[in-house]
Amino acid sequence: MSQDILINWAPQETRVAVVEQGAVQEVHLERTLERGLVGNIYLGKVSRVLPGMQSAFIDIGLDRAAFLHVADLMPNIAAKHAAPRERSQAVSANEISAPPTSNGGNARVLTPDPVLPIERQIFEGQALMVQVLKDPIGTKGARLTAQMSIAGRLLVFLPQDNHIGVSQKIPPAQREALRQRLVRLTATSDGSAAGGFILRTNAEDATDEELIEDTAYLRKTWLRIKEASTRQPPATLLHEDLNLMQRVLRDLVSAQTQSIRIDSREQYGLLKAFAAEFMPDTVGKLQHYSGERPIFDLFNIDEDIVRALSRRVDLKSGGYLVIDQTEALTTVDVNTGGFVGARNFDDTVFRTNLEAAQTIARQLRLRNLGGIVIVDFIDMVRDDHREAVLTEFRKQLARDRVKTMIGGFSQLGLVEMTRKRTRESLAQMLSEPCAACSGKGVVKTARSVCYDILREILREARAFNPREFRVVASPQVVELFLDEESQHLAGLSDFIGKPISLQAEGSMTQEQYDIVLL
Repeated sequence: MSQDILINWAPQETRVAVVEQGAVQEVHLERTLERGLVGNIYLGKVSRVLPGMQSAFIDIGLDRAAFLHVADLMPNIAAKHAAPRERSQAVSANEISAPPTSNGGNARVLTPDPVLPIERQIFEGQALMVQVLKDPIGTKGARLTAQMSIAGRLLVFLPQDNHIGVSQKIPPAQREALRQRLVRLTATSDGSAAGGFILRTNAEDATDEELIEDTAYLRKTWLRIKEASTRQPPATLLHEDLNLMQRVLRDLVSAQTQSIRIDSREQYGLLKAFAAEFMPDTVGKLQHYSGERPIFDLFNIDEDIVRALSRRVDLKSGGYLVIDQTEALTTVDVNTGGFVGARNFDDTVFRTNLEAAQTIARQLRLRNLGGIVIVDFIDMVRDDHREAVLTEFRKQLARDRVKTMIGGFSQLGLVEMTRKRTRESLAQMLSEPCAACSGKGVVKTARSVCYDILREILREARAFNPREFRVVASPQVVELFLDEESQHLAGLSDFIGKPISLQAEGSMTQEQYDIVLL
């Protein structure tokens, strides 16, 4: 299926839309101020070694020094950069014999030794290549490791290791065959391994050509990092994890992609240079969009984003979906609505469910909903209708890049499925819990709040003896007290023998109120 990718760039935000057959299927966002540091590689400078904590503070050019624990320090790197008087001790303490090599000799490798204290491995003022494991949080600096890993589309490259592994999420029966295949594909011309690799979950069905292309990209990236480390001063960024536009080329472009249009001439030039160096096959698909209309207006993408934040999704037939996202799972309820166009009720239900199956698959991608998904299709009597709806649902889900698993209809008539979580959902990225309802989705009625206030005044009157009670509440609540609830308010005032005054506060939500004792 043909695909177009649209990139809308602004200094504060980058937005990417994947369009298939004229309809947006995926939306990706990245905001400049919210980009993390995880994955970035720096040439750091050891500013302080703490033997008592077996850790060190590393200056990587941020406001606060970053933290490196001895468990995240690879002694082979430490020994290479250690002080001359300590270098021989560091090497001898960690050197072991490897299995015989193909030419009959014994390779000498260095492996981490947790017994060797950190003060024997690094020293203050030393330059050390490190990678960020965790972003700075509050007053804490970033957490670092000296064990590098570079993620590609299909593989993770471990430049300091020769291990070949497979994601544990891939079924055990397939892992060994995939591992042997990866060993063969990643071997160098002399038959040796140049770095280790881990096969990611989404590479389970990748072709040899795709794996070889990812291998070449990762090794080229590592060579560029190593070269930069020899000419850059300490506290310098050597490698930044790919930005969204670069990840588009790495992760989203396929043989079906016809064009990649970007509305910034400057970013187009940068992206074209990146593609020419690392992904030359994508260069011909890059285009600079210079039209007068905003690029997202071409396919009404902003309108689709607004609709993707709504619970209700209308179907063309007149039916509709109700999508509710919770922490544990997502539920999708299918309703016929006003659709009465079929010859009989069974056909009406069947055609609504067929359209719903197509729309649900699209909404899962557009909203990036992951985890457990429960779909409540409208009950169908005929088995062939149920099977046709399932077949259509599976067909639409097969177009999703993210791994999905789907079962049949349960005894309760529900369809259960899972979709791998890859990032925050669109709603989580663009919205936050409502200040009025605190995320509940509902608020108390004005009348319920009135009665809460009456009970609270009675409680306060029994504990205190003020001259007057003043109720500060939202305009809706005050209006109800002045109208329909005025008799109850006056009755309470007579009962406690104190006047009760009202004050409307427009900044208060319907559930908020204060009772002031005067």
